[in-house]
Amino acid sequence: MDETTPIPRHRRGGRLRDAVAAFRPLRLLLFAALFLALSGAGTWAIYAEFAGRELALDARLLDGRLLAAVAALLLVYFAADGLRLYFTMRALGCPVPLRQGVRLVFINLLFSNITPMATGGGFAQIWFLRRQGVPIGTATAATTVRTLLAVAFIFAATPAVLYGMEIFDGELVDRQLLPYLSAFAALYLGFFAVAVLRTRWLLVPVEALLAGLRRARLLGEPRRRRWRLRVRRELVRFRDGFRSYLAGPPRDILLSVLFTAVFLLSLFSFPALLLWGLGYAVDYGTVLALLVVTTFVMYCSPTPGASGIAEGVFGHFFAGMVSAEHLVLVTLAWRFLTIFLGMGVGVFVTLAELSSGREGERG
Repeated sequence: MDETTPIPRHRRGGRLRDAVAAFRPLRLLLFAALFLALSGAGTWAIYAEFAGRELALDARLLDGRLLAAVAALLLVYFAADGLRLYFTMRALGCPVPLRQGVRLVFINLLFSNITPMATGGGFAQIWFLRRQGVPIGTATAATTVRTLLAVAFIFAATPAVLYGMEIFDGELVDRQLLPYLSAFAALYLGFFAVAVLRTRWLLVPVEALLAGLRRARLLGEPRRRRWRLRVRRELVRFRDGFRSYLAGPPRDILLSVLFTAVFLLSLFSFPALLLWGLGYAVDYGTVLALLVVTTFVMYCSPTPGASGIAEGVFGHFFAGMVSAEHLVLVTLAWRFLTIFLGMGVGVFVTLAELSSGREGERG
């Protein structure tokens, strides 16, 4: 079967079935419990290892001016997240109302953070977009492109930050690890470039691997065929979706990239704002560099929402800039503003969507 062969119609609903499966209550509860447990473990590690078991609440975090600045940054953060999807959908020729895009922001924040490797977030987005009348293929392309744009920014910036900032010269990251981290980032981005430009190059080794497993009797013939079709289907979907995006109106493509950059910049600005509110004279560029690398590690983390790992890496990087009594406080405030708050809103938005779906079925 050639890489350009159309995907059989009876196979096209696989992603939608996966999306529906992502909403199984028991699965969600287990993932949520794991997320909270790992987040708690990461916070405890900071408290025990980096903060010297010191913790102090500081009323300056409740100062009216700081709260107003945080509220404004949150508005930019959530709006940019919604707009990057909005213009990605426009570039794909299937725009969705801004109101629906904002709701999808919170659904994504919830599911991408309670499922490993953010796969549930993608499935949930596909389910939501399908409810808005978006074809499954376009919904899959939109969620993939939206994520890849952010990944491209992070993975392209990380090597420059690691080599360009003195704080990473053996102080926070072992200098010997820098070439490996840079190579990993390059390979990660190269994989997606090959998937778009030379899809067949990826299909050949995958098929050879599956054939080898079959010859070694580690894989039955029916399963080998299913896996081969599944890999080919996902690669072709990704290629076709990204090509459709690149063939869209240049203005929409540019704006989707611009709002992705605004989204990431606002995301990385929360720690600086919190530290300024606590009276620390931190350098904004240094904080951005630390958050770039922190987010790079989070993207590579297999735990739900990088829980545990995110807190540990953040505490390790900021331990030298923040007093021991404030380290846990700043970490918790950072995670609350960037993750937990949006997840909380996502719970109510998801329940409303599920409720409206059941009412529509009864109607």
